[in-house]
Amino acid sequence: MKRIDLKIGFNCNNMCEFCAQGGKRARAGRKSLARIKADLARARRAGVTGVVFTGGEPTLHPDLPAAIRAARSMGYESVQVQTNGRRLAYYDYCLELKEAGVTEMGPSLHGSVPETHERLTRAEGSFKEVVRGIMNCRKLGLYVLTNSVVTSSNYKDLPDLARLLVHLKVDQFQFAFVHMVGTAWENKEWLTPRMSDAVPYMCRALDVGLKAGVPCFSEAVPFCLMKGYERCVAEQVIPEGPVSDADFYIESYGDYRRNEGKAKREECRACRWFAACEGPWHEYPEMYGWDEFKPVKGKKAARR
Repeated sequence: MKRIDLKIGFNCNNMCEFCAQGGKRARAGRKSLARIKADLARARRAGVTGVVFTGGEPTLHPDLPAAIRAARSMGYESVQVQTNGRRLAYYDYCLELKEAGVTEMGPSLHGSVPETHERLTRAEGSFKEVVRGIMNCRKLGLYVLTNSVVTSSNYKDLPDLARLLVHLKVDQFQFAFVHMVGTAWENKEWLTPRMSDAVPYMCRALDVGLKAGVPCFSEAVPFCLMKGYERCVAEQVIPEGPVSDADFYIESYGDYRRNEGKAKREECRACRWFAACEGPWHEYPEMYGWDEFKPVKGKKAARR
C-alpha cells in the first residue's frame, strides 16, 4: 500500500518539547478543504490508497470529518488520524470520525504517568485525555496504533509505558527516537539521549509487546543497535508515498528519508543490514558522532 502523509494545519493544543514542526504553528495557516481534496486527488492519481491526516494537530481542523469523507469517496482504503489524542477524550467526536470513515487512530502517549507525559507535552491534563481517548477508540472498535517519542526524560519509563499500552489493549505501538528538528533542535542538548543508553530500555519495552502478541516497533534507530529486535525496525514496514507539507509536496517520503533526512557513513557498507537500514537522522551523528554504530557481519539482507 502507498500512503500520503497529509498535513492539514499546524496549530496545536500542546507545546511539546520535541515538536518537529517548531515555528510552523505561527507562520503556516490551516489548509482549506479544497486544497486537502486536491492533494488527495493528486495522490490517488499516483496509485495511493492510504492517507494519514496529521499536522500540527489535525483534530483542531473543523473540516477533518469532511476530509475523511472525501478520502473515502475517492477510494482511500486506509484513513488514519495521527493526533496528540486529546480531543479523542470526547466520545461523540470519536464517533463522528468513525462515521466519517476513519479506519485507524494514531494517538501519542509519551509516559506511563502524567508527570512524564506532561513534562514533554507541556499540557496539564493531557495524559488523562489521551488515555480516555484510547479507551473511547477501543470501545468504538477502531484500530489504535500509538506513537511515543523517545527522549532523555522518558526513555527509562518505556517498559512501564509498554505495560500500560498493553493494558489499554492498543493494536500496535511504536517508539520513535527523537528527531532533532524544530523545537526538538532548540532543546537538543537536554532532550536527546545517546542511543546506546536508550535502546536497552526500548528493547525491554518491545519485549512487553512481543510477549503480549502486540505488534511493536522502534523507529529511527539503525539495525546495528537493534540486535535481536531487527523484526521490530519500523522502517521495514513504513508505507511508501508522498508528503503534503505546509508549502511543498514530496512525491516520495521514503526517498527523502533515505537520501536526505538520514545518514550512513562509508563503514556502513560492510554491514549486513546496509541495504535495509536507513541510518539515524543525520542530526544525531553530527551531535554524538558515529562511535556507537558498528557494522554487523553476515550475509547481506535486502531492503524490503
